[in-house]
Amino acid sequence: MKKFIAMLFVVCIVFSLCACGSSGGSGESLTFATGGESGTYYAFGSVIAQHATNNAGINVVGLVGNGSQANVQELVDGTADFAFCQSDVMAYAYNGTNLFESKVEGFSTVAALYMEQVQIVTTNPDIKTVEDLKGKTVSIGALGSGVYFNAVDVLGVYGIDAEKDITPVYQSFGDSAESLKDGKIDAAFIVAGAPTTAITDLATASSVYLVSIDDEHMDTLLASSPYYARSIISADTYGTPDDVQTVAVAAVVLVRDDVSADAVYKFVSTIFENSGSIQHGKAEELSVEFGSSITAVPYHPGAAKYFAEKGIEVATK
Repeated sequence: MKKFIAMLFVVCIVFSLCACGSSGGSGESLTFATGGESGTYYAFGSVIAQHATNNAGINVVGLVGNGSQANVQELVDGTADFAFCQSDVMAYAYNGTNLFESKVEGFSTVAALYMEQVQIVTTNPDIKTVEDLKGKTVSIGALGSGVYFNAVDVLGVYGIDAEKDITPVYQSFGDSAESLKDGKIDAAFIVAGAPTTAITDLATASSVYLVSIDDEHMDTLLASSPYYARSIISADTYGTPDDVQTVAVAAVVLVRDDVSADAVYKFVSTIFENSGSIQHGKAEELSVEFGSSITAVPYHPGAAKYFAEKGIEVATK
């Protein structure tokens, strides 16, 4: 009898383990590196991961990420399967420039999801133009991050050296918001889809202002850095006095090349086919046309299969 009970106990354990492994349909378990907890990557990425788990027959777990460069490294190291990345940073990685000493291998594009605005945030109403940042203490993102290079680009077209003409501080979105609230810095560059949690939270405690890029310098920036696009942040986004003109890059989902085509197809198809049930404001910006618009890095075969079904051919490796 004791042997029978012991055998029954083992069978129950095996059965429960099998059941756990098969949750979410196929049971394939994948990780998705997003961003810091106060940014749009984390908020939207976590919702997408749960949405895919509930609807696509794959298990996707959203992970806190440390920005675009770190997310690419997570893919290379095999510690993440999917990852968010700025479109400019993924091009740096693929070509081995700026943040990357050599060409990074082993990743592909899944889809572009939305635009990320370069948001120059301050609580000082006297800072009205980018020129007004000269001599100020400004957070320009983690050293070597995508935000850092965005700040360097924007400041550069105004003739401002990010290391000499301002006092640079290298902080995350959340830390930048706290420093602004505490009066430790004068302004911060935050690159994320607006509205961004860090700025929204800051606006509940302080008056928030965004700095515009004027038309003349905008034209110079777009000519020198074609991966940017002109973008408007409406006044009602954060309750600012006026609409703000800035630039934006695309928020793109990348994937390791060795993730199965079936899993990638399920992931990308559920995002676009069921976008109406994704509970996040950025879901309203999803479109197949924009999703398939990336040319800097080839698409994964699983993603290419989905876009082909929509009549759109994308480049693959």
